Amino acid sequence: MTTNIGFIGLGIMGKPMARNLRKAGFPLIVYNRSRPAMDELAAEGAALAQSPRKLAARSDVVITMLPDSPDVAAVLRGADGVFAGARPDTLLIDMSTIAPGVARELAAEAASHGLPMLDAPVSGGDKGAIAGTLSIMVGGESAAFERAQPLLSALGKTITHCGASGSGQLVKACNQVAVAVIIGAVAEALELGQRAGVDPEIVLRVLGGGLAQNRVLELRGPNMARGVFEPGFKARLHQKDLNIVLDTAASSGAALPFTRLASQGFAALIANGQGDLDHSALLTVLHAIEQPS
Repeated sequence: MTTNIGFIGLGIMGKPMARNLRKAGFPLIVYNRSRPAMDELAAEGAALAQSPRKLAARSDVVITMLPDSPDVAAVLRGADGVFAGARPDTLLIDMSTIAPGVARELAAEAASHGLPMLDAPVSGGDKGAIAGTLSIMVGGESAAFERAQPLLSALGKTITHCGASGSGQLVKACNQVAVAVIIGAVAEALELGQRAGVDPEIVLRVLGGGLAQNRVLELRGPNMARGVFEPGFKARLHQKDLNIVLDTAASSGAALPFTRLASQGFAALIANGQGDLDHSALLTVLHAIEQPS
């Protein structure tokens, strides 16, 4: 049976993800707040919807990829939203990064409408979204996860069922802790080398060949060394994610001192008007710090 996929949210991550579903042969219907991304995908064969409600009415599966918890809640709950238009048993997959508690609330509300729902945030940045190699962490019922597998396989390489609703978002929070702290470590390594007179490219080459090798170093290091911060994942969105992390830590009793330091760095970046740069621009915060003589 043909599965019609509705995709809402065609930003840096969402547009290449939607494109990969289309390339995999799924009939695709798209909706986005701004028109240009919709028109781009329409030229490639996607159908357009005029609202989340109209998109849901035509879809067997609805995927959302949006910036934050309020955006997802509004798209689902609004008078012209997904809940209002979806037929019973339409599968909802939210691939945004939102608060775990909100994910659980939305899944319970979806169930009251007869709609199974998964939270399925991703890691891998824009490059992973383009290549279809994202890591996808999924929370929700096992039956819904199995139903979603063919779609998720078109988007990612590592697909993990993490447990009940909200658990995908909890694991994503853990991921964002690691990425933020590693970006900070790579930034400090490059800053130390450069201030001490070592070519940043040499620092990258050496770190990449030893125990310090990691994906952040591989994917973001070259641009960090050159001072190029075109966004693959915007700093303000990573700060949003760290706010979710720290709220979760407060409610669970976890002490995350290094995450708090990284969060302060992102806050400074945003305060400097650079929140739309790539999160690796955290390096520029170090450039601005002068050591006392």
